[in-house]
Amino acid sequence: MTAVSDAATVASRLRAIEGVGRDRRRGGYSRHVFTTAERELREWFAERAAACGLDVEPDGNGNVWAWWHPCPRGDAPAVVTGSHLDSVPGGGAFDGPLGVISALCAVERLRASGFRPARPLAVVAFAEEEGGRFGVPCLGSRLLTGAIEPGSALRLTDGDGDTLADVAARAGLRPERMGPDADLLARIGVFVELHVEQGRGLVDLDSPVALGTSIDPHGRWRLSITGRGDHAGSAALADRRDPMVPAAHAVVAARQAARAASHDGARATVGRLEPSPGGSNAIASRVDVWLDARSADGNVVRQVVAEVCAAAGRSAEQEGCELEVFAESWSEATRFDPLLRARMRGILGDLPELATGAGHDAGVLAAHVPAGMLYVRNPTGISHAPAEHAEPEDCESGVEALTRVLSELAGSTGADGADGTGGNGSW
Repeated sequence: MTAVSDAATVASRLRAIEGVGRDRRRGGYSRHVFTTAERELREWFAERAAACGLDVEPDGNGNVWAWWHPCPRGDAPAVVTGSHLDSVPGGGAFDGPLGVISALCAVERLRASGFRPARPLAVVAFAEEEGGRFGVPCLGSRLLTGAIEPGSALRLTDGDGDTLADVAARAGLRPERMGPDADLLARIGVFVELHVEQGRGLVDLDSPVALGTSIDPHGRWRLSITGRGDHAGSAALADRRDPMVPAAHAVVAARQAARAASHDGARATVGRLEPSPGGSNAIASRVDVWLDARSADGNVVRQVVAEVCAAAGRSAEQEGCELEVFAESWSEATRFDPLLRARMRGILGDLPELATGAGHDAGVLAAHVPAGMLYVRNPTGISHAPAEHAEPEDCESGVEALTRVLSELAGSTGADGADGTGGNGSW
């Protein structure tokens, strides 16, 4: 590999986008799919990919692909890497962009070294991975693979009541064509995603990089509680049907149910709660509560959710309110491809391995193609918040690891066009 110039460092690439999507109210970044900030990042990605000599091709689901088409095996299954550019509300600078930037840096280094892949190599920026605008995580990869029914996805609404269909159309997509793309999926031979670690496992293991092993089962549910709006100063307590009361019981029940199942690694969180109309001197007429639940055991997740819903239901009945529960997303346990993981270990040596409770596009793709992950150390252990961080030296270690993996998986052609993969026709 060639020496790393400042222009090709992860830190310099992150500095180039550090002003995009800053959230002055929450801190951190709010970069939601098809908003001005996220579109600016898409344009930046396309420009950087083109500067790397890649062919940029948006797909019909809002994902953006940048292809390195080699000869002579341009029709071979591709080696794909990348991540996402969107964020949670008030998120950190690394979740998502680190994987995209590291992928571009890896391609730059391969090209500068004279490497010529024996099969196509692509960098992808997936859409709406966080679900920060439409509520469903990994929406771009779910649509691509058919993990979500297109009609259901297109009916999703954002906080302003705009549907995904309307927003996608304004962004230049054709909603009637959104959904599974078997031809594009068939082009992917293997997918490797680099991501900042969302925890402190690598701090405790004293390593800058780790291999991913699995993703815990996880899901999101919306509890919609309907009561009766009224005046906070004149409505007698005995006459109230206040949906905020069962909403509060749901928040407390989430902590209690997760604590009771903590031996199974259960986590349950209410991170979003929206009262309507939302006045400080008004009793809400409806409160929507979003519950996130995870565990290494899917049955434990379902039990935790059942307990939270039961607690909210009992409180709603006592308060004279009505409760409806909507399952917005669900992901079973993901085990990353063991053969790919073994091959990556052979390339990178004795790296530690980590399971995670955080979802990723790699987890969606893993049901269809060999998929794997690399994690870069986060010294704070904090993610989905402004304090999320990765040191420049650790980011460079991540790029070096990804570069080595891509080099081996994509093979190489010599001056005579011979396949340097040794005849490995899979990946």
